[in-house]
Amino acid sequence: MAGSDLLKTVLYTVNTLLQQEKYKAALAVVKGFRNGAVYGAKIRAPHALVMTFLFRSGSLKDKLRAIAQATYTHSRNLACFVFTYKGLQALQQHIQGKSLQSQAFLAACLGGWLVFGDNNHINSQINMYLLSRILFALSRLAVEKGYIPQPKRDPFPLFATLVWGIVLWLFEYYPHTLQPSLQSSMSYLYHDSNVWHDISDFLIYNKPKTTAAK
Repeated sequence: MAGSDLLKTVLYTVNTLLQQEKYKAALAVVKGFRNGAVYGAKIRAPHALVMTFLFRSGSLKDKLRAIAQATYTHSRNLACFVFTYKGLQALQQHIQGKSLQSQAFLAACLGGWLVFGDNNHINSQINMYLLSRILFALSRLAVEKGYIPQPKRDPFPLFATLVWGIVLWLFEYYPHTLQPSLQSSMSYLYHDSNVWHDISDFLIYNKPKTTAAK
């Protein structure tokens, strides 16, 4: 009974603290860390699972370790970035007494340098993902602001044409310039489909069992 009362007291104290407006900025930073960790794990774990079992060789233990490591790295980095970004943004607002667009930019720049500046395959994938999104967003913003005219036709077909033309040209002649995961995917699609020996590795397997096991 005493234990139950203690738990109720602790929960009441914590919930009361969470309602305090003066602690809202600091608590938002803490929850941002939590959300970054959870979201990073949720999006990396299934991706790492699929890519590892499709393209990585080695024992089951090695594959599971690689999945866990990739998930941990993504989750940790995203959590640390959100914590850093929200903390720096809150600090700038406190010092300057108001919210400015430059505060978000500067906080994110410093967080990006500290957390995502390490050149590894996880950070590379995340940064490349964001790059494609911001190019789209900046193009739309430029149209909204009137810096460039509204296209008379949908530019997406031209965009698709150039993206696929350039990436396959790079893959065929300069594959070392592409990310390893993209190289693996494209090798599976475009090069492995040129090789077979019989019906087993034509329709059932990508490569003969003896070759795949080596």
